[in-house]
Amino acid sequence: MNVFKFNLTKFIPEKNWFSKSPTQKSSSSNMDFLIRLFLIWLVLVMSSGGLIWRLYQLQIKEGENLATQAKQQQTYNFRPYIPRRSVVDSRGNVVALDKVVYTIYVHPNMLSESKEMVAEKIANILVDRDKNEILKLLNSRNSGVLLGKTISEDQGNKIRQLRIEGIDLERRYARFYPQGELIADIIGYVDTEHAGQAGIEHSQEKLLERDLATVQMTSFVKVKRDGQGAIIPASLPEGIVELDDLQLKLTLDLRLQRATRDALKNQLKQFNAKRGAVIVMDVHTGAIVALACEPTYNPNQYSLYDFALYKNWTVTDSYEPGSTFKPINVAIALDEGVINDRSMVLDAASTVIDGWPISNASKSGEGWVSITRAVETSSNTAMIHIVKKMGRVKYFERLQELGMNRLMGLDLPFEATGYLKPKEIFTARDIEPAVSSFGQGLSLTPLKLVQLHAAIANGGKLVTPHVVQGLVNAKGEIEVTPKRETKQVFSESSAKSVTKMMESVVAKGTGKVAQIDGYHIGGKTGTAQKHDGRGRYQANAKITSFVSILPTNDPQYVVLAVVDEPQGGNTFGSTVAAPIVKEVMNAIIRIKGIPPSYPIGLKKDKK
Repeated sequence: MNVFKFNLTKFIPEKNWFSKSPTQKSSSSNMDFLIRLFLIWLVLVMSSGGLIWRLYQLQIKEGENLATQAKQQQTYNFRPYIPRRSVVDSRGNVVALDKVVYTIYVHPNMLSESKEMVAEKIANILVDRDKNEILKLLNSRNSGVLLGKTISEDQGNKIRQLRIEGIDLERRYARFYPQGELIADIIGYVDTEHAGQAGIEHSQEKLLERDLATVQMTSFVKVKRDGQGAIIPASLPEGIVELDDLQLKLTLDLRLQRATRDALKNQLKQFNAKRGAVIVMDVHTGAIVALACEPTYNPNQYSLYDFALYKNWTVTDSYEPGSTFKPINVAIALDEGVINDRSMVLDAASTVIDGWPISNASKSGEGWVSITRAVETSSNTAMIHIVKKMGRVKYFERLQELGMNRLMGLDLPFEATGYLKPKEIFTARDIEPAVSSFGQGLSLTPLKLVQLHAAIANGGKLVTPHVVQGLVNAKGEIEVTPKRETKQVFSESSAKSVTKMMESVVAKGTGKVAQIDGYHIGGKTGTAQKHDGRGRYQANAKITSFVSILPTNDPQYVVLAVVDEPQGGNTFGSTVAAPIVKEVMNAIIRIKGIPPSYPIGLKKDKK
């Protein structure tokens, strides 16, 4: 029997049914490559499209706006500095002005000449600078070397004329005080930002700064900025600003100011005093024609001095005036009718008030004397007797009427008020009016004391002390004048009576040292103990002063000298302060041409 055999292996392929043939594999690889290429192309096309779109936005859509922003960032339009007005004294002498100076930058990497040659040329112009010092600076960095901030206009122009590439000069204004320390107490100074920090530079900022409404701007200044945003120096074009010709005119007379400061300096040196001040004021107008404080400072170099010197202490500091306040109390008493020119008062060697012993400086008394004699000898006990007649409340009210604890409205900054104890304390016991009768227990500024004595000299009117006349034009005509008040505080008859008493002080009393041949001079000495601020008086510290009226027959000026803590045994108002006032009065007579009260060389007329 034949058997059928089926060989299955013939039907099974030798390779896997699912594996690709070489032709198939090649086709698949090509496809993958094409896909990847397409994806890359697509990314490139999309990226390019995005860039093209962004460029369209930046260049076409926002191009103009972005160009404007770039220009704003790279350039800077600014209104140039408007110079402050100049300041002149009463005779037109310049005491403060803005002058052109240069700030000089050197860029060593841009120099058209060698550093050594540039250093030598600049040193020949800046005579206070050494060639080696300049060369060291030029070697310190490649660009932006600062050689100076306040190079004078003449020096700056000479450097510009060198025509050396790589040197930038920035033209600007700096405040300059030609008189140096002479009127520093009044003029003050401006800081590096041109802002007034003391004196009238601070208080009269509105008058010194030109109003933009009156300034004609012909154009704007355009400067470039560097990568860090700093302004690259550029010159200020000429004629860019048309300024008004107004100047701030003061009441000061530099001739008298110089004589006043010299007299004060010499006396402070002689007595080794802590400080001193002199004020000269027109009794009718309140115009201050001289005011000096020592020690002082140079406003051109203010940063080199103790900041305490920047203040004018005749305005900012109050003190107990001592016997120089006695004429004020006599005028009040005359006004109140408790005394008259013929009254007699008790000048005892000493007295006791509320348990407190009070004596005259001389430790002696003359008994019953006239009011004039009491003022001549500067009797403390007689003044207590006079003030007691008024009553505590009335006396307190009269002191308040004089503005003892109110501002005067000065045109100098940082004015301080005086000090008068509260009414309930002042009127509670007799001791408060008693010590106030001879100028202690209350305080005022030296300028306030001058104001009160001017009221005695001018017939009883309280005028406002001031140093500013106003704004004047090129013709000398005043265009702006500050308003000032006048107030009647003493009767004319009382003021005249006290003026005659003060004349007698110089003729026969403690003020003899102030006598000037040919002139009727009124005056009053003062020597007061200094308060320690804790309710006690210092035994070895005092303030000496002398106040005068020149001349008493036709009062024109009040002069006050105050010397703080003079050293030595013979330190009184008559020995320390009065000689200063006499020297200043002689200067006033010479400079202002004050005619004699009686023929010089003849015996003084006694009235």
